[in-house]
Amino acid sequence: MSRFCVFLAALILVTLTTFEASADRRVALVIGNSEYRELPALKNPDKDAGDIASTFRTAGFDVFVAKDLARLQFEERFRTYLAAADGADLAVVYYSGHGFQIGGENFLIPVDATLKDAADVEVQAIKLDDMLLQLRSKSKIQVIILDACRNNPFPRKNYWLRDQLIVASGSGLAQVKGSENALIAFATEPGAVAYDGSGNLSPFSSAFSRRALAPNQEIRAVMSAVRRDVVKATDGKQVPWENSSLLDDVFLMPRANRPALPPVLEKIVPSGIGPVALDLPAPVDVDGGAVSVSIESLPALGRLTLDGKPLAMGERIDGKDLSRLRMDAPELASGQEQVDTLAYTTHNEWGGESQGVLLLRIRNGAGAEGKQLVASLAAEQKQAVVERGIRIADAAEAIENRDIEIPVGVGPVPLKLDFPAKDPSISLTLANYPATGTLSLPDRILSPQSSLMADDVDKLRYEAQIGSATPVEIGFQIRADDASRQATLKLSPSVDPCDRAAGEPLDLQGVIPGRLANEMGDDAVELCQASVKTYPEIARFRYELGRALLAAGKVDEARQAIQEAADKGYVRAVFALGSIVSSGIGTAANPEQANRSYSEASDKGDPYAMTAWGRTLFNGRGVQRDTAKGLDLLLKSAAMGHIDAINDLASIFMEGRNGVPADPDRALAFFRAGIERQQMYSLGVLSTPKQVALAIPACKVQPPKIITRIKVVHIPAPRPKTPKPGKRTAAAIPDNPVQKQNGRAAWAGNNGNGSERGSANLGGGEGTDSSTSEGTDGDSGTDTDTNSNF
Repeated sequence: MSRFCVFLAALILVTLTTFEASADRRVALVIGNSEYRELPALKNPDKDAGDIASTFRTAGFDVFVAKDLARLQFEERFRTYLAAADGADLAVVYYSGHGFQIGGENFLIPVDATLKDAADVEVQAIKLDDMLLQLRSKSKIQVIILDACRNNPFPRKNYWLRDQLIVASGSGLAQVKGSENALIAFATEPGAVAYDGSGNLSPFSSAFSRRALAPNQEIRAVMSAVRRDVVKATDGKQVPWENSSLLDDVFLMPRANRPALPPVLEKIVPSGIGPVALDLPAPVDVDGGAVSVSIESLPALGRLTLDGKPLAMGERIDGKDLSRLRMDAPELASGQEQVDTLAYTTHNEWGGESQGVLLLRIRNGAGAEGKQLVASLAAEQKQAVVERGIRIADAAEAIENRDIEIPVGVGPVPLKLDFPAKDPSISLTLANYPATGTLSLPDRILSPQSSLMADDVDKLRYEAQIGSATPVEIGFQIRADDASRQATLKLSPSVDPCDRAAGEPLDLQGVIPGRLANEMGDDAVELCQASVKTYPEIARFRYELGRALLAAGKVDEARQAIQEAADKGYVRAVFALGSIVSSGIGTAANPEQANRSYSEASDKGDPYAMTAWGRTLFNGRGVQRDTAKGLDLLLKSAAMGHIDAINDLASIFMEGRNGVPADPDRALAFFRAGIERQQMYSLGVLSTPKQVALAIPACKVQPPKIITRIKVVHIPAPRPKTPKPGKRTAAAIPDNPVQKQNGRAAWAGNNGNGSERGSANLGGGEGTDSSTSEGTDGDSGTDTDTNSNF
């Protein structure tokens, strides 16, 4: 068998093979804290964050960027990021700013931290292990990169951690033990200090940005290269470090695609008239790399030339020169058409290859008949150029000035552009990459360097970034031969009406801050039924339908919808099932079953469940008492912003329970933390007027007057008007909760305090006393059934 026959057989096999490829979901949270309020500003984190965010965006990540975060902002941004990380193949957190260790545990420091009192680290700092725990429950692979190993700048050195008062380390971060498939990278070795350097970026960030974009470099190789660069830049004073339990290879810049080109083309070549242009389309590397071409089989009936020079078999040329190849076919001895072939392979920079074949139909170009053929082909060529220009113009017009609404939180949404041009010679490059979100094809994520063929355009998809309502633009440069046109379209994220009507506070798989049951409109059930019908695979809508049905008093239907959501892996639904059987709504109360649900959802990071299960363990309600684990769960839930967990901890430390000593200073720290969150949450047991908040310190100097009950009066929000029948709308439901004076959105929710008031009320009634009850034995305490949270 000839070499060409082997090549052609391989080409046919490749053409007919279906490749099982998919576009991995990759998200990154990049934080830079420079402007500390109680400390001198750090020089580099702001610039580090901008540079690192650009690096991950170039690699095709959906990047969440945050700078100079105060504690409450840190909570908000991290919760939003967790919703995006849910189900991700790779979740990355990069942090640059102050950070230090206490008792072998690492803390990241928000810009408003003061850390003056022993209890402050629990309410003002961010515990790294808590962040990693949440990411483990959400994503397949976790990577945390910390350029935060600086000296502890605060004068106080001992802080409360759970049930121990521990002295903080003087410098650096502690080693972190990750679970399976995690990598924790430090700017320097454990216990050592990282330097800001003399440039605009820290030595570590500068090296990481430079090395991370190397194509097809596994992340452990990237970090080794970063280590060498930093050691050299700091004269050995700083040695980056990482802990890895990765089971899978991680490539920040994967490049496994082949150059794009049509596999088989056809060309009529007149013989006996000299070199004839073959008009082959230039190959396009979809990842934006350089392409070369090797000649695998030369035509037998003529010479293949480039700029007048003959080409040899196996010779390589630049990819852009493929369109300039010519063939010089000698005059045919007979008038019969003959068939010849040119076979070639395109190669990109990272080893991808594609094969192409040009079928050459050799016809006699001599004599009157030949002249007529040549003239006809020339006319056809001119007409093809004109038509190609028209197709490019039509293609640009099909894209230009379109504004496509993109629902948030439903996965990649097909853009359905109905691109009119299918000419293989037409290609597109991304002239303007969207600022947020993920642009993809079914088999790959696109990056700012990506190119497309014409038949790829109708497969384009976009996934909007959770938490971002700002429209984004995508610009395309459409090219064919020397013709080129630019076109731009707009993509506008939109929150589904069901989410706006029935999303729940502190739902780490939700897409908005959420609302309480008594804040739902009369149309919530109808809106969520429509969403479930439109997106039957999205478990979130089934859960929100269950909430809406429960608020409407349709308990049996609500339980079915919530169970369906739980069966699809929706964590808050698992907790909600426990809340239902705990309260005995529409079924017999079953504390054991409730505890199983709380434990399961708690293990998956749900703040409501961590509070419910933490209370159960701390107080030994139906289970063996485990004070330490219960306290730890309450602290983890409080760290996620759960107002009830914060209130419980304040009460525990005020009174002293189950071996946890009374500590008014520690209690006051949590009372203050709860009051601060009154800016975010509209309800909660610490929702007290300013004059009461100012009186709380009196608890410290007048022990006999300890407040043990707080009356909370909930004022139902006015219900929106019912829409006209048949019209699916959430116009009566605001997209955003009420804005506080500080400009941040207030959470319309109690974050799981079990005090939602609606027609189906789980635990507690309107105005129920829901703070601490008397007693310090742990069998009472915050005892309104706040395990019922939705």
